[in-house]
Order: sequence, then C-alpha cells, then structure tokens
Amino acid sequence: MDENRVKRNELLAATVIKGLESRNMKGYYAATREEALHMALELIPQGSSISWGGSMSIQEIGLKQAVLEGNYRVYNRDAAETPEERHKIEMAVYDADFYLTSSNAVTQDGILVNIDGNSNRVSAIAYGPRHVLMIVGMNKICRDVDAAISRARGEAATCNAQRFPIQTPCKTTGTCADCKSPDTICCQFLTTRFSRHTGRIQVILVGEDLGF
Repeated sequence: MDENRVKRNELLAATVIKGLESRNMKGYYAATREEALHMALELIPQGSSISWGGSMSIQEIGLKQAVLEGNYRVYNRDAAETPEERHKIEMAVYDADFYLTSSNAVTQDGILVNIDGNSNRVSAIAYGPRHVLMIVGMNKICRDVDAAISRARGEAATCNAQRFPIQTPCKTTGTCADCKSPDTICCQFLTTRFSRHTGRIQVILVGEDLGF
C-alpha cells in the first residue's frame, strides 16, 4: 500500500478511536488483517461463547475460521439442520460472551451505522451479548452520519444484496431505490452514538479495505 495512505490511515484511525472512547466504546488499530486477527484473538479469552452476524470482514481476516478451530463454545447458525434449530441458535446468541461482526459505516467521531434485514445483527449490537467485537476496514470510515447512512445504503446494502437469492431493485440496478420490496434487506437502521456499558463494544480498525 502507498506509504501516504498508510500514514493517513494511522492518523485517521487515531481520530476515530478518540471518538469511540468519548462514546464509551473501545477502539484499536491494526495495520494489516494479519495483525487484526492476532489482536482479536488476544481480546477473546479461551473458552468464551461466541457467535457472529453476517460479516465479510471477519471472514476476510480469518477470524471466523480461527474461532471454529479454536477452544471456544461456538453458536453457529450456519450449522443448523432445521429452521427450528437455526432459530434456537440465533436466540442463544443474546447470551454469548462475544458477538463478532463489522459495521456498515463508522463516522470520524466514532458513531456506528448499521442496516439489517432480519435484524438479528443490529439487535445483538444494541443489546444482549456481553461483548461486541467489530472488525472494520478503513474503507468504511465516513465524515459524518449522513455520509455513513449513504454509504450503508448505497454501497454496503447494494453489495450485500448480490449475495442473497432475493429480488430487490438494487439487486438488478446496483443502486438503492429506497424500496419496500418484500425481499428488502434494509428493514432496520441502527445508529450507535453511545454505549451505556463501558467497553462492551470494541472496534478493531484495520488499515486495509475489508467487506462492503
């Protein structure tokens, strides 16, 4: 990566971390995805119960696989054999020690913006799991809340739509139509401006592009 972008990411990450801390959240910076994986595993005690939301970022740094292969109690809804079992696992997540996810966007002053379809991810970010650990590439940092919402809708949601067998306007056009399609994945918007529980939400900023 260009050394000027590396330096800019370091400086911007320090600003975001300061913003997160002012909002009762904890921030860290890892220059690479390898460093981010090491840092994440250092933050999660062996034996912890863990689950995750739909996140490309945790897969891209290898965190999901490391957890599956490690000494943890994993609530893996993807391993469910029936819809009933999947629902049971999803409900158990709210009592997990750690919930792994990313954020669709983060403002420079530390506000988290997320959009969800089934809403299991945004609900777990807001309440339930004892710790929420986010892996966030520096490509998701936005100037303010308006820019963060625009990114979440116009980029994250439209890219995520391509992953699912759904029929939405953005699936075919690549742009948000503010739709009310039965398949819409933009059902719930969560803006996290403060965490009442000190340090419950931890964000590892990564000096690479990750996720959507």
